[in-house]
Amino acid sequence: MTSLVNALSGHFADLESREATSSGASPLEVISVLLDSGWAWAGLAVATGWLVTRTEQNPRAALATGAAAGALALIAATTAYSVVDTIRGAGAAHWYQSEPFFWWVAGVVFGPPLGAIGACIKRPTMIGLLARLTVPVGAAAQMLVLPPGRNDTITTIGQAVVGTAAAASIVFAVSHFFNAKRRLSS
Repeated sequence: MTSLVNALSGHFADLESREATSSGASPLEVISVLLDSGWAWAGLAVATGWLVTRTEQNPRAALATGAAAGALALIAATTAYSVVDTIRGAGAAHWYQSEPFFWWVAGVVFGPPLGAIGACIKRPTMIGLLARLTVPVGAAAQMLVLPPGRNDTITTIGQAVVGTAAAASIVFAVSHFFNAKRRLSS
């Protein structure tokens, strides 16, 4: 999906014009920047780890399953991205030939801890709360430290969207955690 949105956003933008490079923005470009951000890829591994372990009762098995799922999700997503880019580029496989290996290694390195974090989300403990906060805090941090976007307009819109969503997610996760604690103690 990221590859297709990237293609659509680039297709409808006149990237050669002065306005496009200095202040132009379209909704597709903003979506492209958000989908192709590091926090979104990390979120995929965390979500996959959570999804495959939602019903797992054994915590150790859940961590192992979540870790494996996180790595596989990132490897599969990188492969799908490169295949779609190759097909979309009518066989011009420059990205596919040069970068996937780097991102596959990154998936093997970062996927297991992110998938294990996803496996911890269901825990009603402080570890579960920290797991729930990983993606929104990571997203907010990336948008502050290394915001994506080809110009200030796209970067500002992306920061506003991600910052708002991250803040809302953090408030929801923390309030849900304390409400669950209060219910358990009553």
